[in-house]
Amino acid sequence: MRRVCSALEGAVGASRASLYRWEKRLEPRSRKPHRLRQPTWTSALVRKIERLRADHPMWGKRKLAVLLRREGIAVSVSTVGRILTKLMARGVVTPVPSLRRKPGPRRFRIMGQRHAKRLPKGMKPTRPGELVQIDTLFVNVRPDKAIKHFTAYDPVAKWTLALVAGRATALCASALLDKLLAEAPFRIEGIQVDGGSEFRAEFEGACRERSLRLFVLPPKRPQLNGHVERAQGSWRYEFYSVEDLPSRLKHLQLRVDDFAHRFNHTRPHQALGDRTPAEYLSTISQEIAPSHMC
Repeated sequence: MRRVCSALEGAVGASRASLYRWEKRLEPRSRKPHRLRQPTWTSALVRKIERLRADHPMWGKRKLAVLLRREGIAVSVSTVGRILTKLMARGVVTPVPSLRRKPGPRRFRIMGQRHAKRLPKGMKPTRPGELVQIDTLFVNVRPDKAIKHFTAYDPVAKWTLALVAGRATALCASALLDKLLAEAPFRIEGIQVDGGSEFRAEFEGACRERSLRLFVLPPKRPQLNGHVERAQGSWRYEFYSVEDLPSRLKHLQLRVDDFAHRFNHTRPHQALGDRTPAEYLSTISQEIAPSHMC
């Protein structure tokens, strides 16, 4: 037994008496100090930090301490951190990691049954206007000027038009829909969009009011919007990359309309046998007219 105790003394670096005391003790003694540090801050400082954190919810103790010093309040970064910890324990302040978490999918409430339907598998249009694809494009017309470009594209006739806006909102998407119905040389029957928020709310309501079918792509299937994506490539590389464009939306929209006219009436399309969309529509209208008369 003495040999075992001697070996333990050498292993742990403690005396034999300490080993006996540890053997009798059921749990290790707490290292918590008998006298704890008492808070030295005032309730006014706590309220001030709470208001600052409410104004800047993503800022930590260091930035808040700088703001307090600018106001003439001498406080250490550690003190600000301790106050924030107390506020978090009370549920008054939300921790930054919780704010950084990705929010769940947004759910839009529409009264009654939704008008938009999931795009059926394998559905492909066979005539102009049966299923026009609409999508958005983010463009920098100036290093400090970004716009949202809305594109409407018919995959059968290869016909397009566009609208520029400051933000991608449902109201702007509805304006594009009005423009499409007013300027398209064929009857619009259905619209195909992705799951973007700009194609909800007012846009979905506008499609319902005009009795237009509205189809939404399944999640993670951007290839189903390939026609309008290809058209947006033409807008990006044949228009925005080579033209000296104005930054004001009113003037830019005029240039956008000019390019759309050139795309539809001048630019040959290999998929249409090197015809323009206007020539293709004229051809099929001549083919349909005699059979309709019969």
